[in-house]
Amino acid sequence: MSSGPVGVALVGAGVISTQYLTALSTFPDVRVLSVADLDVARARAQAEAYGVPAHGDLASALAIPEVEIVVNLTIPAAHAEVATAALRAGKHVYGEKPLALAPSDGAKILAEAQTRGLRVGSAPDTFLGAGLQSAARALRAGLIGEPVSATAVTQGPGPESWHPSPEFLFQYGAGPLFDIGPYYLTALVALFGSVDRVAATARQARAQRVIGSGPKAGTVFDVEVPTHVHALLDFANGPSTSATFSFDSSVPRRMIEITGTEGTLSLPDPNTFDGPLQVRALGEEEWRDLPVEGTTAGRGIGVLDMARAVRGGDRHRASGELAQHVLELMASITDSAERHGFVGMESAAPAVETLPDGWDPVAATLT
Repeated sequence: MSSGPVGVALVGAGVISTQYLTALSTFPDVRVLSVADLDVARARAQAEAYGVPAHGDLASALAIPEVEIVVNLTIPAAHAEVATAALRAGKHVYGEKPLALAPSDGAKILAEAQTRGLRVGSAPDTFLGAGLQSAARALRAGLIGEPVSATAVTQGPGPESWHPSPEFLFQYGAGPLFDIGPYYLTALVALFGSVDRVAATARQARAQRVIGSGPKAGTVFDVEVPTHVHALLDFANGPSTSATFSFDSSVPRRMIEITGTEGTLSLPDPNTFDGPLQVRALGEEEWRDLPVEGTTAGRGIGVLDMARAVRGGDRHRASGELAQHVLELMASITDSAERHGFVGMESAAPAVETLPDGWDPVAATLT
């Protein structure tokens, strides 16, 4: 296909698919043609709810010639398998985070795509939202001078209190680092580029947790991963950064603060697409709100940016290479916590351009 809206199939009809379908169904430059899932009845329900013409299993979605991008919303353990199958069927792939469970698997996905002349994209795309895009423009305009240090924190009591089936969030490939960490680490890498080396510590507060809502409420399940991780990130050309990822705190906190030679910038929660964005210059006693401009359309704008890039031949921003660097970063944090020392990084992240002024997800640009 070389013109017109880009055909998309969603694979995985779980909780997150609702957010993607809500956004993608409003973008004229993409057409959702199929919803697939191991549970075909669940796929049918989502397809019918959003007016998607087809539903079924993975093979049925890959067999649709008009499908050009497969949006992989399966659980992390299936990311590499589904992405590889889609690439071998001649489809571009955009997946939920993380890109894969291990950097070696991520590298295989990227190599498969390169061999076939196809694209790989990956969530999170929250760094393309109005809040973080406005922050990027403020930094590049020198609003706080030269960035010197950054602090990133995501902490809370854990998702078992609200998620109806949270077990996979405490298994290998998840936990606070792999589940929530990508939002923070991707935002930081998009702003500052590649990380050279990391050091970390990690702990697990409880060996078991209890599901707090839904039909499985009261069910006890095992915790397989650390639930509190603290890391130091040494950027090649950016500030020294401290990052905390925790499911063990009774006090929810979501923040990134960047301190520069002329002031401090407070960023919005990178798991959102909007503000607030605040600055406090040297000598000022109060925070000042900054204007936040851009899209808040939600999960799926990375798919749209990729679809437009497929048609225009440009680079898409939520790229597989960016996701691979973040995946290696998370793996290196885990390795460092086990080895009790700094771990060097091998991959490099591509430079990420801000979206152009006036970038509009609901504009029909591919007619």
